[in-house]
Amino acid sequence: MSTARRVLQQLGHDRRSLAMLLVVPTALLVLLKYVYSYDTFLFDRLGPQLLGLFPFIVMFLITSITMVRERTSGTLERLLTTPLGRAELVFGYGLAFGLAALIQACVTAAITLGPLGLNVHHAVFIGLFAILDALLGTGLGLLMSAFATTEFQAVQFMPAVVLPQLLLCGLLNPRANMAAPLRWLSDLLPLSYVTDAITLLGGRSAVSGEVYRDGLVLLGCLLAAVLLAAGTLRRRTG
Repeated sequence: MSTARRVLQQLGHDRRSLAMLLVVPTALLVLLKYVYSYDTFLFDRLGPQLLGLFPFIVMFLITSITMVRERTSGTLERLLTTPLGRAELVFGYGLAFGLAALIQACVTAAITLGPLGLNVHHAVFIGLFAILDALLGTGLGLLMSAFATTEFQAVQFMPAVVLPQLLLCGLLNPRANMAAPLRWLSDLLPLSYVTDAITLLGGRSAVSGEVYRDGLVLLGCLLAAVLLAAGTLRRRTG
């Protein structure tokens, strides 16, 4: 709890991080709204998908950069000399970033579904998937931060980890239309299940079992990312 409180205080004092968390995703969706101001159908079709993707991207960046800063500043190294276990430390970091992700996704969803007038079916479920996606970005950020030695390297993971998922998740082209090898690869990528679930929620009158399956897959990916991240927490000096 002390680790979570410290990280949240650091985020609260960092205006740029707060802007990234609370302003950027909503601003991008406002921009999308006015890009398609001539055709509300296109906004209603793309808005739910991007409502799920923007929090993921922002939380991935915030979490990975902050964790690299913790490593390079020696803070994490000092924490590892205390009696706290690795799982407890990961829980502390995950709790802080998870709460930030929850707030971010809720703010973005409330503004998009409210003042921006995004017209969707099952708005509550779409909001829940936005929260799950933000938490997944946090989990992957925790994991990938272990492979970066500088904050710049953490940013470089963006095209390596996030952009391939954006291309293959079905946002630009339905996965059923892709070549078989790409379709098989997309089955391994978490964002594919977010896109599938939101597509199903937007196109059917009832919530199907496939939506719940996609939610369970996302939860499994989140748990796996956090457990793998715990395995990367080790002292690097003698």
